[in-house]
Amino acid sequence: MAITAVVFDIGGVLFDWHPRYLFENMTPDTALVDRLVDEVVTLDWHFQHDAGRDFADTSAELIAQFPGYEPYIRAFGPRFNESNRGPIPGMHEIVRALDVAGVPLYGITNFSHEFFPPFRAAHAELFDRFADIVVSGVEKLTKPDPAIYRLALARFGLTPGAGLFVDDRAENATAASANGFVGHHFTDAARLRAELVAAGLLEGAAG
Repeated sequence: MAITAVVFDIGGVLFDWHPRYLFENMTPDTALVDRLVDEVVTLDWHFQHDAGRDFADTSAELIAQFPGYEPYIRAFGPRFNESNRGPIPGMHEIVRALDVAGVPLYGITNFSHEFFPPFRAAHAELFDRFADIVVSGVEKLTKPDPAIYRLALARFGLTPGAGLFVDDRAENATAASANGFVGHHFTDAARLRAELVAAGLLEGAAG
């Protein structure tokens, strides 16, 4: 079946995101930043938000465990957008080109139900091009759970094989391929553009 739509992950595909970027804005102490992201405000801790937990609960638990880091923990929620360094090179241009070409755009993202609305609002020019975005924290389903792909396939109204799913984590792309999408393990914009050209979704050279 021909690919007719493109489905994007957000962090690591469209935006360069990591908690350390926020903490680098808060302190010049690189050793402290390393300690925060490695031992305190870790990616594993943050994954609770992607799974649907409220920041008020997770932050209270973490402050009780690490009271000396309270200002940094408390900042993570209200200053979440500062953990975004900016667009992944070439990717916003690909999104705009697909939109101009009339290719339907969707998203499946592991993202907090609380953090996503202000993040989306800050990048409305990009996200307004998307017909729909499945947010893990809203659904309380996270990639690579097969259920989130099945939900997205039904919600987007795509037949199996019609959607190219782009994710920077290989396990997420593999799970997508097993559940109705064509998975693309994202490494850079040039390689993705080449696949989009080969699929007939974009015109021009693949470079």
